[in-house]
Amino acid sequence: MKLLRSGIKSETTIKVIKSMKVLNWLVAVVVLGAGSALADSANFATLSLSPGFSAPSGTATGYTGGSFSLSAIKNRDRNNNMCLGFAGDPEVPDYVVVLQKEFPRLRFQVKNKAGDTTLLIQAPDGSVRCGDTTIEALGLSAGTYKVWVGAPTAGVRRDYRLLIRE
Repeated sequence: MKLLRSGIKSETTIKVIKSMKVLNWLVAVVVLGAGSALADSANFATLSLSPGFSAPSGTATGYTGGSFSLSAIKNRDRNNNMCLGFAGDPEVPDYVVVLQKEFPRLRFQVKNKAGDTTLLIQAPDGSVRCGDTTIEALGLSAGTYKVWVGAPTAGVRRDYRLLIRE
């Protein structure tokens, strides 16, 4: 930016500074908006479920293959089960499951043809449930749950179907 000899900024310089302030403001708005969108994003699907949902509404497909250890989210769950396996991204779950109402019981099950898988479900309050292939969850409150599906070994790709049933 070039200053005039009298120490006063030229009109062009003032316009550039104003434009930069507006641009910085717009970037901040976009970044903050992206952060809230990312919080609800999933690698494979977002499922919204109400009591009495149909089987297709509780079914999604995906694949394992990450190198992020699920034990980094939590070593053990609320029932003292170990949280094992490797998934893709600690910040973005494989699935976001939105429960519109309270569920007395839900079964989360991973079906595949090629071997073991693991599950980690994080509740809206931050508590975690972990399991090997199937988790029977009791007393689920309404809210947004994050679900990761892992493989016992890092980097192993396994295609699967996630089934959620009442």
